[in-house]
Amino acid sequence: MANTDDDRRPKYQRIADSLREAIQSGEYGPGDRLPGENELMAAHGVARMTARQALSVLRDEGVAEARKGAGVFVRAFRPLRRRGIQRLSQQQWGSGRSIWSADIENRALEVDQVAVSEEAAPDRISAVLDLADGETVCVRRRRFVLEGKPVLLATSYLPTSVVAGSAITQEDTGPGGTYARLAELGYKPVHFREEIRSRMPSKDEAAQLSISAGTPVILICRTAFADEGRPVEINEMTLDAASYILEYDFDA
Repeated sequence: MANTDDDRRPKYQRIADSLREAIQSGEYGPGDRLPGENELMAAHGVARMTARQALSVLRDEGVAEARKGAGVFVRAFRPLRRRGIQRLSQQQWGSGRSIWSADIENRALEVDQVAVSEEAAPDRISAVLDLADGETVCVRRRRFVLEGKPVLLATSYLPTSVVAGSAITQEDTGPGGTYARLAELGYKPVHFREEIRSRMPSKDEAAQLSISAGTPVILICRTAFADEGRPVEINEMTLDAASYILEYDFDA
């Protein structure tokens, strides 16, 4: 009898698939400990390296997480549903609400590692914002942590000539955030464009997001435009792909 394609897969992959199926079926729930290397070795008749590779697959996928000295556990973190259209509506930031309130429900969100500075604009930023030679930008860097789990790194660039002296140059931009402050300055965002890509994380990104090097990140670059198509902000975001569901809900 000929082997099937499944039979030709590496043993560690077959073990990882069986564990994943057990998680999806509810045999192992969020926070449950998965079989350890010794258990997998005995159950499947494989070497320790094979068992270790199987568990690594699940960790790299974001399905499981290792706890030092305790084992590998089903990831308990509930993915964040990012509502790409609703969160940017003027009803959100125009009424003083954070755009994140459209996503997080009652979950605890913390913004840390906030740094605001005036810098020379990188060429790619200067080109999109249509800046004059030598014109600087206000750069806002921050990390978003949901229920203790880092989920997103963000860096925003805004023309210094537009935001100088405003709350946008402070760590706390106030109710409604950057977009509400831009509106007060006469540069209300009326249109947004988001470009989405994916890749593996850099070493620094993996460390800041507390993810393994094998977990991909989602890159979202958002440009905000004021009247007459004037670009007023570029926000480059790096998301832990295992922590997100990207939702786009719109009429046909």
